[in-house]
Amino acid sequence: MFENLQDRLGSILNGLTGRGSLSEADVSAALREVRRALLEADVALDVVRSFTDKVREKAVGAEILKSIKPGQMVVKIVHDELVDMLGGEGVGIDLHAPAPVVVMMVGLQGSGKTTTSAKIANRLTTREKKKVLMASLDTRRPAAQEQLRQLGVQTNIDTLPIIAGQSPTDIAARAVQAAKLGGHDVVILDTAGRTHIDEPLMVEMADIKKKANPHEILLVADSLTGQDAVNLARNFDERVGITGLVLTRMDGDGRGGAALSMRAVTGKPIKLIGTGEKMSELDEFHPRRIADRILGMGDIVSLVERAAETIDAEKAKAMAEKMAKGKFDLNDLADQLRQMQKMGGMGGIMGLMPGMGGMKDKLSAAGLDDKLFKRQLAIISSMTRQERSNPDLLKHSRKKRIAAGSGTDASDINKLLKMHRQMADMMKMMGGKGKGGMMKQMMGGLAGKMGLGGMGGMGGMPDLSNIDPKQLEALQKQAEAAGLGKPGAGLPGLGSGLPGLGGAKLPGLGGGFPGLPGLPKKK
Repeated sequence: MFENLQDRLGSILNGLTGRGSLSEADVSAALREVRRALLEADVALDVVRSFTDKVREKAVGAEILKSIKPGQMVVKIVHDELVDMLGGEGVGIDLHAPAPVVVMMVGLQGSGKTTTSAKIANRLTTREKKKVLMASLDTRRPAAQEQLRQLGVQTNIDTLPIIAGQSPTDIAARAVQAAKLGGHDVVILDTAGRTHIDEPLMVEMADIKKKANPHEILLVADSLTGQDAVNLARNFDERVGITGLVLTRMDGDGRGGAALSMRAVTGKPIKLIGTGEKMSELDEFHPRRIADRILGMGDIVSLVERAAETIDAEKAKAMAEKMAKGKFDLNDLADQLRQMQKMGGMGGIMGLMPGMGGMKDKLSAAGLDDKLFKRQLAIISSMTRQERSNPDLLKHSRKKRIAAGSGTDASDINKLLKMHRQMADMMKMMGGKGKGGMMKQMMGGLAGKMGLGGMGGMGGMPDLSNIDPKQLEALQKQAEAAGLGKPGAGLPGLGSGLPGLGGAKLPGLGGGFPGLPGLPKKK
């Protein structure tokens, strides 16, 4: 998502931040490049023109050109205007209405309405503990109603029983009535689509709207259709009246122009984005976080939220206890690798870390990508239980057997064992005696820098799994105030990494990441 735009804007704005002073000509040249980058990312021309005009107006003022770090000020202006273009504050699904709240899903055929309906129902059930009823109003597409029923079974969410021969408006009325009788909080109506906008479709949508009186009408649009999605949103809004947008297949679009244009063109908020095939892969759209990602400033809040969702609390506690004793075997390493895969792999995590967006390509070139994780997990899976808990048993004959079982060779096994040894040494230092161990000292030091000294958790760090999103936003603001990934502080250089965290290497990664966890080098 936004990869092409992130790369282009990153290089343009890095060119500005590297200079001691800026002239109007420098700013104009940079804005020409920004304009070209946005157009290549498939952003609507009117939106691009308005965006660059606003940035130019603020960026060529005397106070900017004469400020101590003009390049960084321009980056901040671009960031703020991006946030403004994307809609300022994130807007979620509005459920403030008498139950059952009716949510109507509209859009063209193939945009992902049925799957998105199930994803939203799953999200409301698991996160907000709502009782949801799903109903398919699609009587045209073969097995559309059966598809929604199957998704309901898969996610354990109620679906309206199918009665053959009913019209979409009758199904809508029956769904609302069934939701009232069944004590449901929300009813989601999955309407029919067409391959293109036509009059019968619009008439049907208007009839359903009249009959069901939906509180939310969400347009589901495929982000890969680019500018066509913007025209689609305009048409649906004029005829049916939409309250928000859901963009699907954002994981498959490296440009992201539809997302950048839609809010500005329609004035309707993008409420959710689909980031994958799984039922859990539906995210809220936060303009500030998206702008941070586009400009390579990372998105710590989303990273922590993702970690809180995927981390198994009991496993994490058991791991912490083992770490405190300085124990770390190959089973633990496998758990760590699986955890990283759940959080989006190396690329997904790097994309959310401040200043680390550009590292993804370097890691891939060095062979340190998600395929490496799979290979290493295959090696560990080919070992016996005894070998996993005691890697010292692995002599030549055993390595030969493991290599044959995992489809790798002895050198891959040696690399894995070396990585494990380095991580085990690191764990011993982290869980070592004296002042609560290295990890506690390190996290406590970071907490102190962010003004969190009085908070609970590890060495003054808060327990991130129990923090709600508002607290996380406040936490990020404190981090920015301390100079960690601050929008006005330029794009954090790879050399400096995360300020205040020393400069040790991550084990098993060759040269490592400069500036990541500050552990002393071994003598």
